[in-house]
Formats: sequence, C-alpha cells, structure tokens
Amino acid sequence: MNMVKIGRCHLSARMAVGLALVLLLTPVPAPCQTPTISTEYPPLPGSSSSMLGPQPGSGGGSSINPPAASGILNGRPGSTTYKGIPMNLASPANQAGPTINQQAISAPDIQPVRPASAPLYGPLEIQSDPEEIGPPGGLTLDQAIAIVLDRSRDLKARFQEIPMARADTLQAGLRNNPIFYWDAQLFPYGQYNKLYLGGPPQYDLNVTYPIDVTRKRLARAEVAARAEGVLEAQYQDAIRQRIDDVYTAYVALLASRQTLTYAELSVKGLTGLEARTRELLRRGSVTEAEWNRVRIQLRTARLALVDARASSRKGKLDLGGLMNLSNAESRGLELKGSIFDGAPPPPGLEELQRIALESRPDLDAYRLGLSRARSDVRLARANAYNDVYLLYQPYTFQDNQPFGLKSTYGWAVGMTVTLPVFNRNQGGILRANINVAQSEMELHDLQRQVLVDVEKALEEYRVTRQEVEELRDQVVPLAREIRDDALLLYQSGETSIVTYINAVLDYNQVAKQYLDTAVRHRLSMLGLNTATGRRLLP
Repeated sequence: MNMVKIGRCHLSARMAVGLALVLLLTPVPAPCQTPTISTEYPPLPGSSSSMLGPQPGSGGGSSINPPAASGILNGRPGSTTYKGIPMNLASPANQAGPTINQQAISAPDIQPVRPASAPLYGPLEIQSDPEEIGPPGGLTLDQAIAIVLDRSRDLKARFQEIPMARADTLQAGLRNNPIFYWDAQLFPYGQYNKLYLGGPPQYDLNVTYPIDVTRKRLARAEVAARAEGVLEAQYQDAIRQRIDDVYTAYVALLASRQTLTYAELSVKGLTGLEARTRELLRRGSVTEAEWNRVRIQLRTARLALVDARASSRKGKLDLGGLMNLSNAESRGLELKGSIFDGAPPPPGLEELQRIALESRPDLDAYRLGLSRARSDVRLARANAYNDVYLLYQPYTFQDNQPFGLKSTYGWAVGMTVTLPVFNRNQGGILRANINVAQSEMELHDLQRQVLVDVEKALEEYRVTRQEVEELRDQVVPLAREIRDDALLLYQSGETSIVTYINAVLDYNQVAKQYLDTAVRHRLSMLGLNTATGRRLLP
C-alpha cells in the first residue's frame, strides 16, 4: 500500500485541483516527501495447524511473528492510520494476528485391535506348557515397538512439527530492518521567478530505525520457545499412544496364536475320539446316532480351526501394518512372547501415581503450555505500545544553481515516539490473563484424570490377576477332571455320548474364560505402562 503526501509547493488553484484529480484517479505512485513502505504481513513459516493437536496454553492470542514495518508519514518517522490492513505497530490492539496455535492431531487414528477369543464350539484343549513363547528367532514385544518407532510414517510426519516449531522460534526472534528513504522535491512546473517563487530543489536521504523499547522481540521469542517445548512433549505423547497401539496389536496376535493352538489340539483330540467311536460302533457298543454326534463335534472343531487361522492372519496384518511391513512380510510374522503373566507385581497405588505425574508426556505438555500462556501475558503487555522511531538524515542537498548561488549540504536527526496515554492492548492482556487461568484449570483437571487412570489400570491389573490365578489353579483343573472322567465313562459304555459332550461344553466355557481373562490381564499389564507413561511391566 502506498502512502502519498504532497510537498509544500506554491501551486495555482487550477494546478492544485488538477494534481489532486491525477492522484485520485491513477494507481501510479507520485513524487512525494513520504517514504513508501509495504505493509503486508509476511507469510507464517510452516503450517498454521499442527498434526500434534491443539497446543496447551495457546489461547492467549499473541503473535510470535515479527510485525511488518509500518509506514512513515508527514516526512518524519512515526505511526499513522492504515486502511484495511491490520498493522501491528500502528494498532497494537489488533496484534492477535497469525499465531502458531495448532489444530489437532491427537493420537494415531487407528481402530483398536480386539484380541481373538476361543470359540464356543468344539472341545478346546489348553496346552500343557502355557509358558511356551514361540520360536527362538520370533519377534519380541520390544523389537516390535522399536520397529514401529523406526518405520512409522505417521510418527515421522508428526515429528516434522518440531523443526517447523524451531523455524517459528527463529522467525519470532528476527529484528525489524531499518528503512531507507530517498526523495527529490520542490521541482517547479516550469521555472521559479519573481512572480512564481519557490525552491530551491532539494534531495534527501534518510534512514529510520524502529527501536523496540518494550522488548516485544524477546517476548515473541520466549513464546515461540515455549511453544516448541509443548510440541516436543506432544510428540512424546504421540509415541506413548502409538506404543499402546503396538501393545494391543501384539497381545491380539498372541491371543489368536493361543486360540489356534487350542483349536489344533481340539481337532487332534476329536479325531482320535471319532476313530474310537467308529470302532465302538463296529462292535455294536454305541449307536450310529452317538457316532454322528461325535462327527458333528469334529466338524465344528475343524470349522473353529479355520476361523482361528483366519483370526491369526488378520492379527498378523494388523501388527504388520503398524510396523509398516508388506503383506508378505506380515504373513510371515512369528512372535516370541506369552499372554501369561510371569512378572512380579508393580508398586503400590501411591508410587504408581507419583510415577505418572512425573513421567506422562501429556502432563508435561500442559505444564509447558502453562508457561507458554504466562509468556503470552508478557508479550501482550509488550505489544501495548509502539516502537520508537529514530530518524537519521545524513544527506540533504539544496540545489541553488538556478539562483546563481552556492548549493548547500546538511543533515538532520529526529525521533518519533507514540505518547503512552492509552494502553492499546487492554483486551489482549485481559485475554492472555484469562488464558493463564484457563490453562491452570485444564492442567489440574488432567492431573486428576491421570490419577484416576492409574487407579483404574491398577484395579484392572489386580482383578484380572486374581481371576487368572483362580481359574488356572482351581477351576480349569476341576473342569478338565470332569471332562476326562466323562470321556472314560463314555468309552467304557457306562454313559452316553450326550453326557460326554455336555462335559466338553462345560470345559469349553471354562477354557474360553481362562484364555480371555489371561488376554485381558496381559493387556492390563501393558495398560498400566501406558497409564503411568513408563515401562514398568514387560
């Protein structure tokens, strides 16, 4: 935008009217005594939104970008009124401007993976060694986490928010450039004479430098540095949540592997039972209807085996997708781990809550966000008043040759200061203070929620651990004994196949409950890691 001021020339009324019409109707800049300065904002570096979510403490509304230089009117440095352009130096109240307030990404947008469960049909069988953890070269949980963190394109994209924040910090600390201005003025239309006095023609060169007396630049840099720290903590929280996704997918695949093992043992056992029943049928010890019942159980067990294999393939694709593997690589995944708990119990509730308050990166992000909000208050106060403009005019040349006189040289110095009569950013300061109070409330609420999360995670761990131990040590052995006794009685001809099948179904329910509870407990162990923000359990 161009600002034009007419020099003090002695013009006739007709020439003055004509010149005014020209200036109003043409977009071409006319010679003037006032510097012409661009007043447009520089574009905000990077993106105005973030993949890491809304920044805690970012509602203060203060800009961290250096403002564009303001115009200098009336032949001297200072501020003026602008038409339609929100100038920081001229109107501090409008300094909300573009900020680095981020829009959201929160945690990775991945549907939760549900562990496979044992089927209700076909006799299940729990392998004799439940601690079998897979092939020696199988993928461990730690290896899966390391691969996901190394290969995740989503995390790599989110990480780029940090160097962009560093670019914002660099931008916020930039100083305003001095303003150079040169003009030539007091040229006559024709020639000066005794009747048409004026002049002499004059040439001026000056430099104006804005002085940041309220230290706005340092305040902007501080806000940007605080915002950078918030983003780093948010990225760490995105990692925490991504690891939780790996936990879920890994345990789901372990559960599907265990279900597949149970189904294979069931088919193997029923195949032997069908052969034994067929032999008894040949001898006339059982009826054909009883043999058909066994065949039906074998058929349903084989269907369960097909379903278990499909669930295993799906679990491998889910985990392989998190690890950024090809489908062929995912299908070849073999795990080295167990759904069963072999670790010592975690610390007590108070210790776990203390660890969570110290370790959770989302809490760190809010603490840093509160510091950023307080820095916004300092920036809003600094933005209340304009810069001071120091003018140095080292060269002024007056051409007196048309009058037969010697030309002269001179210099000038000046300063323009906005009188601090009114605080021009009262609303911005008030908003920044309110944002501090709001950020404090959000931090306290998150701290309370973290304590609740830890307590719930520990309760889930304790309950499921107790259930697994009771099922493993008491319920499963008793149900297995009843089933095995029913099989012996059936094979000896003392009971019918219906009695045995009912015993198998009862055992199925117990085996399924044991498997599902073991999976739930394994997830509760890893969920306690997520709730505290620290790897406490393997």
